[in-house]
Amino acid sequence: MRAMQLDAPGGRFALVELPRPEPGPGEILVRVSACGVCRTDLHVVDGDISDGRYPVVPGHQIVGTVEAAPAGSPMAVGQRVGIPWLGYTCGSCAFCASGRENLCDRAEFTGYQRSGGYAEYVAADERFCFPLPEGYPDIQVAPLLCAGLIGYRALTMAGDGERLGFYGFGNAAHILTQIAGWQGRRVYAFTKDGDSESQAFASGLGACWAGGVSEDPPDILDAAIIFAPVGALVPAALKQIRKGGIVVCAGIHMSDIPSFPYADLWGERTICSVANLTREDGMQLLALAPRVPVRTEVTAYPLERTVDALNDLRAGRIQGAAVVTVS
Repeated sequence: MRAMQLDAPGGRFALVELPRPEPGPGEILVRVSACGVCRTDLHVVDGDISDGRYPVVPGHQIVGTVEAAPAGSPMAVGQRVGIPWLGYTCGSCAFCASGRENLCDRAEFTGYQRSGGYAEYVAADERFCFPLPEGYPDIQVAPLLCAGLIGYRALTMAGDGERLGFYGFGNAAHILTQIAGWQGRRVYAFTKDGDSESQAFASGLGACWAGGVSEDPPDILDAAIIFAPVGALVPAALKQIRKGGIVVCAGIHMSDIPSFPYADLWGERTICSVANLTREDGMQLLALAPRVPVRTEVTAYPLERTVDALNDLRAGRIQGAAVVTVS
């Protein structure tokens, strides 16, 4: 099969021919049709995070069709499924037992410790695959499987405040703006200074204000979610939230957070991170998305142009989501 393989952190990432995977016990074989492109894939390919298993096929917003399933599987041959970042947990540690499987110390992640979706086929643990809602073409539903899921977890961690600041208006923010608006909340979109195109994109999706990260919004915020991997945005966001507010860091990797005055944190303000997702997050979002309804803005790339998709994401040339089409 054709696959985009990374040989080492920050190493060679290229189209290769690999054997079709053989699913193990409890696994299904999926023929991949599309795989969303995520900033985490950039961190994997660039070597910003390097605890994976190499060589590895990245990609963790996978949409495909079940080609083979074990006897008694909840997944049927021919069924359309989605495969997210969280690919395996032990099920027995204190985190798993307390409903926090996203923190499992023995967790394995798709496209990092487990082969991912920049390939024609992938084998996946059937427990961590989702049936997908009808009404979404494959390339439209793919971004929900990470940008949507981890963004949704970040949104719930931000609490129920009405005024939300989104720092970095990309894949996740363009999905979450639609959900927050449906919930009756107001979104304030912060982009790179001078990025009028992204600001117009945010406004078109329902943001009540859009401006640069160095600008002050017209209202004090109840919470802020930082999607951009820029540590300097943490103290910037703290200055914009009310007492008792929260700043949620939604990425897996971020540059160092610079020091800031304690007075900016005082008043029971909180900073927290979001780690991965749970299957419950996935079931909730995939049930909610058609009700909103969430509509994803997508730029498609064929498998052999996966590097172009990552480069365009890195350079900020994509509005909404990038998706690799496979078959």
